Amino acid sequence: MTDHKVAGREEWLAAREALLAREKEHTRMSDELARQRRELPWVRVEKECRFETDEGIRTLAELFDGRSQLLVYHFMFGPSYEAGCPTCSSSADAVNGVLPHLNARDVSMVYVSRAPLATLRAYQRRMGWSFPWASSADSDFNFDFGVSRTEEQTREWIKPMIEAGVPPVVDHLASACGTDVVGYLSEGPGFSTFVLDDGDIFHVYSTTARGLEFLMGYYPILDRAPKGRNEVDSPQFWLRRHDEYERKTRAQGRD
Repeated sequence: MTDHKVAGREEWLAAREALLAREKEHTRMSDELARQRRELPWVRVEKECRFETDEGIRTLAELFDGRSQLLVYHFMFGPSYEAGCPTCSSSADAVNGVLPHLNARDVSMVYVSRAPLATLRAYQRRMGWSFPWASSADSDFNFDFGVSRTEEQTREWIKPMIEAGVPPVVDHLASACGTDVVGYLSEGPGFSTFVLDDGDIFHVYSTTARGLEFLMGYYPILDRAPKGRNEVDSPQFWLRRHDEYERKTRAQGRD
């Protein structure tokens, strides 16, 4: 027997209409925030970084691939990782299919990580992705945009966490990536946008943490499911790479 409120159709319709008004308000606020993002001041990118790509060594300007706008996802895949972050991987699944639509609007999107290109290529083949993925192993790009730290910086940063006890989800994700907590937290996820204007590159916008949820296509869908995200007791412990869910189910079946 459910302990959730049960109502007749008329009462449900009245409640749904009230919620719809709030949803429309949320949509209008989202439109306003999008406008404000576009109005942020630009910062000229003076430093020239080079990336290793499938097409060879390329500059940031060349990553635009002939378009005027560039979106960069800073994918957590550090030098000590054996596999990409499961959470970053889950969002990459959703993005992989929309690239033609972005390209049609004068937008290029590239994934960037500090792992060697050969490692990224192997993981990309495993995941079945086709988006451009560049290695910034030999540049300061990830450090310049605040998504990577040295091991020394990371050890200092996580001292309070170590003293209080590393959250189980961090241990879980580090293990899933084949590295330790320091190696895992030396990287962070992020999203940065750039514009190419009359030969100059400008940094326009960046976000991280929950600001990246717009890329995680399954979350807005789950937000509309009867039980929502259902993560109260296990935030993101449920997430797997898409080729690991069936494997986990089979393993549970043998228990």
